[in-house]
Amino acid sequence: MGSACAMAMVHRSVAREIVLVDRDRPRAAAVATDIRYGAALLPHVDIRDGDFADLAGCDVVMITAGVNEKAGGATDRSDPHGRLRLLDVNAGVFEEVVPAVVSAAPGAVLLVVTDPPDPLADLTRQLAGHEYVLSTGTVIDTLRLRVEIARRFGVAPDAVDALVVGEHGVSEVMLWSAARVGGAPVADLCARRGLQFDRFRSEVEEAVKFANVTIIEGNNASQHGIGLVCARLAQAIVRDERIVLPVATYQKTYGVTLSLPSVIGAPGVVSVFEPAMSDTERRRLQFSAAQLRAAVDALGARGDTARNEAA
Repeated sequence: MGSACAMAMVHRSVAREIVLVDRDRPRAAAVATDIRYGAALLPHVDIRDGDFADLAGCDVVMITAGVNEKAGGATDRSDPHGRLRLLDVNAGVFEEVVPAVVSAAPGAVLLVVTDPPDPLADLTRQLAGHEYVLSTGTVIDTLRLRVEIARRFGVAPDAVDALVVGEHGVSEVMLWSAARVGGAPVADLCARRGLQFDRFRSEVEEAVKFANVTIIEGNNASQHGIGLVCARLAQAIVRDERIVLPVATYQKTYGVTLSLPSVIGAPGVVSVFEPAMSDTERRRLQFSAAQLRAAVDALGARGDTARNEAA
């Protein structure tokens, strides 16, 4: 995933300098060298390997370290926990990585990419001691939703206005009440074309919710789409663009980090919008928040137990 993020950033000319840090430094050096040769065709970028100290002065640090879905056994479509299965093992990685990052780059915005990104962003806030933390949230889910709707109506994805909020995971909420194609409600378009909206919605939700599993089944890892997302988010932060995408930050109203449409700029997330939704969608969002809070609480309980045992 880190390699995909780096490649996408070079293609987008996001930054003049990119440093790759990996526990296996020769691997980081190899990836940087591989990209650097092809990057000679693109606007200049200095991409190289380094250690944590080389992150000094960074505007954005993407954290992609950890176990992925396949290695962590999180590819069972019937598992109600989904990516949350990876929380315990990847929390251990973050407890090692985040303090080292913050020590070297205390002013950097921290972008959490590793699954499950939302509770790991909560952990990152605690470890970093500041609020300049966001996760990739449901940006990739939102893009998948738009692509799947667009494909079925034979239009370009940018003609679709649709959002996924809540968890980046099985409890995510697709806001069908506000989904539009060219300004027309998706439900109305289904009716005009003789399509059963409930069936249409069910098929799309299945495709979106388990897109990562489908990709992993064919290619071992889901990486290129999220790499493009990360490059776009980094660009928005570095250039203070104030674009609006459903990244995840800590939401006081819900008591946990989850995704809502957010203004993205130099500080990370500048402000957050609460989108219009139906009563059913609102209840589903509250359920998604409860799932995430339970995961964070369980992680905290694990940490308390470990500290007590150590004492």
